Amino acid sequence: MSIEHFPPFRPHPLIPGGHAQTLAGFYDRVKRFPYRAQRHEVLLEDGDALVLHEDSSSRSDREDRIVLLVPGLGGSFRSPFMARIAGKLNASGFRTFRMDLRGCGSGYRLARLPGHAGRSEDTTAAVRKIAHLYPHCPVTAVGFSMGANIVLKMLGETGCNSLGHLDSGVGVAPPIDLLTCSQRMLRLPYRLYGDAFLSGLLREIKRRGRFIEEIRKIPISPLPKTVMEFDNRFTAPLSGFLDVNDYYEQSSSGPLLARIKLRSLVLAARDDPVIPVSIFKAADFSSSTEVLITNHGGHIGYVGVAGVDADRRWLDWRILDWVQNLSAPPTTGAMGEGSS
Repeated sequence: MSIEHFPPFRPHPLIPGGHAQTLAGFYDRVKRFPYRAQRHEVLLEDGDALVLHEDSSSRSDREDRIVLLVPGLGGSFRSPFMARIAGKLNASGFRTFRMDLRGCGSGYRLARLPGHAGRSEDTTAAVRKIAHLYPHCPVTAVGFSMGANIVLKMLGETGCNSLGHLDSGVGVAPPIDLLTCSQRMLRLPYRLYGDAFLSGLLREIKRRGRFIEEIRKIPISPLPKTVMEFDNRFTAPLSGFLDVNDYYEQSSSGPLLARIKLRSLVLAARDDPVIPVSIFKAADFSSSTEVLITNHGGHIGYVGVAGVDADRRWLDWRILDWVQNLSAPPTTGAMGEGSS
């Protein structure tokens, strides 16, 4: 179904606000999904590699479409929402590939360079790998948070050109303006999220510094106090950017959104504590992009009331609805707002 026919998101009555929705989405430990995926290594042009995890469908009538799932900051195939959504897609007949971001998950020791919000070359390599494995199957790329920015950047860079068999994309809660998003996390109460992201980044840089000399050359003391300081000291120089401003400018997908020619969906929540809704109001979306800004949902939370779908994970079912509807004609330039 198109976004006009999506059921509106209504938050669980005990999880009404954006902060609560975000935490509820993060602490998803209700169901464990057994790992049955096939592992594929993808060699990148700079000599690094990443890993894709292929989950096949139990059905064969719909396996002509493949869905590539791209996680957020520090994410991997293990992210609960990745396994959850892959499971629903598989049950509906779609083959999926869960992607480990560079240096994450199973590819932890396969990358010397760091992953970052602008690594569209990594998803490009993943799409080409899938085209090599399945030369006749169309591909939809679905990204979440930082992974959503990466997917949208790839779509904008692709434009009218052919990239494997990529024909569509979804960006959920994308930080399309990295500077604005990073600045937001300098202020309370959003600073709590910045501190959490920073803590994870520092753990990873210390761990990866044990076997990557370039990281060890950068002094970690005094510790960076914000994500922006971390990006200026580590992410930017290690990735070849002049400084944090150069990194954010070159890596934000916002300036490329108008160039997207493939059918696309951007989904975000007005009460997302990490991604300010103002960046979407200021964006120039292409006519091939549908935009849905819901009133509630937090940052990839979307834990809803019972009775709408088979479970309370509203986001999972809307992604499935949209992918299933790809054979229908697109609704040009639609922008919807969920009511709740």
